[in-house]
Amino acid sequence: MLKIIINARFLTQPITGVQRYAIELVKALDALLESGELDKTQVSYILLAPKGTCHELNLNNIPLKQVGILRGHLWEQIELPLYSHGQFLLNLCNTGPLIKHNQIVTICDASVFACPAGYSKAFRLWYQFLLPILCRNAKKIITISEFSKSELVKYCGGMADKISPILLGVDNFSRIDVDKTILDKHALGTTPYVLAVSSMNPNKNFAAFAQAIEILEEVNFKVVIAGGANSKVFGRNAAQLPNFVIQVGYVSDAELHALYNHADCFVFPSLYEGFGLPPLEAMACGCPAIVSNAASLPEVCGDAALYCDPYNPADIAEKIKRIMNDAEMREDLRKKGLARAHQFTWKKCARETYVVIEEALE
Repeated sequence: MLKIIINARFLTQPITGVQRYAIELVKALDALLESGELDKTQVSYILLAPKGTCHELNLNNIPLKQVGILRGHLWEQIELPLYSHGQFLLNLCNTGPLIKHNQIVTICDASVFACPAGYSKAFRLWYQFLLPILCRNAKKIITISEFSKSELVKYCGGMADKISPILLGVDNFSRIDVDKTILDKHALGTTPYVLAVSSMNPNKNFAAFAQAIEILEEVNFKVVIAGGANSKVFGRNAAQLPNFVIQVGYVSDAELHALYNHADCFVFPSLYEGFGLPPLEAMACGCPAIVSNAASLPEVCGDAALYCDPYNPADIAEKIKRIMNDAEMREDLRKKGLARAHQFTWKKCARETYVVIEEALE
């Protein structure tokens, strides 16, 4: 029987995009085992984690074992190789033991090299040291787009034949509850609005979005911004934003689901993305998306989005006006977006991941 150890350090970490990828992929692998698509007599998985996990996955076929006395990187670099000695290891969150060769590592992007300003010095230096060694030592590398594959080849050395791009899923978003109280709280139930989700990471490019808002001036719709502290996203001029801007602060997934469902369009002017889940989430909710023409976004969104120049706030503003004033375009993008989002499932991601595992073990 093929036994695969999964590095489950992610179960001790706050959930960001990387941890959500790991959680959804493991759930999909469990579902493939449950359905019999993966033969439980031929392959088995076990989650190996530090003690003190904080997320319960409620799996039927993949047990969890908590081992060791260390935490964080020390557990991963010292204890994980010991407890997985002689066995194949699957790492899903950009890191893995430096000394282990019999492993696969998922590396989502090369942003620590391409956009270093978005990270602390300690974080940047560690990952700039770690990633090239993992790329060299691991049997296979999984990444999340052809764009990210090209970036890893560029920054971590010439190992293109070892890197397999596997696109993510978005079907889990439809299973999230919808909390409409956010709409009532801000009187958005019947109001046309543009939605954006702010972030303090400079890669997300919300400074350009803020400038685009100011260019819009008088409009017949609202602009809703979720997340992010005003001063850090919009700078000192935040108080001067037009009165059609509604800033709702941090929101839950259920509240975000409601905002996607009722928005007339979603704007995502990011400068660098290894994949870019938010536009697909919007599409899965029937919300037309305006996205930047940079990095992986054209690869992921295809012909189902309206593209903007992320370095040109006037172009972002023009695209917002265009889509908000054209109901036929919105409906066309809504239909294309729904069809596009349906192509991205976690079971497909899990199936392709298993193929890479088989290749690594040949």
